[in-house]
Amino acid sequence: MWWRKKREPIVAENTWLVVGLGNPGPGYAGNRHNVGQMVLDELARRIGSTFTRHKTPASVAEGFLAPGGPKLVLAKPNSFMNLSGGPVAALLRFYSLDPSKLIIVHDELDIPFDSLKLKSGGGHGGHNGLRDIAKAADTPDFIRVRVGIGRPPGRQDPADFVLKDFGSTERAALPTLLSEAADAVELIATDGLAAAQLKVHSRS
Repeated sequence: MWWRKKREPIVAENTWLVVGLGNPGPGYAGNRHNVGQMVLDELARRIGSTFTRHKTPASVAEGFLAPGGPKLVLAKPNSFMNLSGGPVAALLRFYSLDPSKLIIVHDELDIPFDSLKLKSGGGHGGHNGLRDIAKAADTPDFIRVRVGIGRPPGRQDPADFVLKDFGSTERAALPTLLSEAADAVELIATDGLAAAQLKVHSRS
């Protein structure tokens, strides 16, 4: 497959591409749909890095979790959510990474707010960002950190709900949720998905 065609990798062996999904621009920054990018802001703070423009259609921050530890390449696609696949495929090619080293952090309507679920592979559940990534990468077999935002109240259209900012009660709990999601990414990179699932899912 195409991600194996590079002759020489340009990154350290234990490197993870972590992509936070969302829409570009300050008008979307606080939306529920952009919670994946909020998690990446927390991870960038932890590794002491900042997001800069990249040769791929994304903003990227890089750093190590600890000396000698895994390297994280944190990326925010410059595209809108539904077109995330192109930037993600370009990032995998640039860093010569297999999709098994890809972690997508995204909002999840089917999980209650303030909850997390981790999985690898599977369907997209109607999430168009995941659908586009699976198509562009030619596989659904990548890790997902699913950040629960819950279902909209009443008859509100989910498409409108995800493009609204978090409510005041949610905003009070949001820092803890973002921190726990960042912890989950670190656990995956250091201990593997199964160990991370055991720890994260036991909190539910």
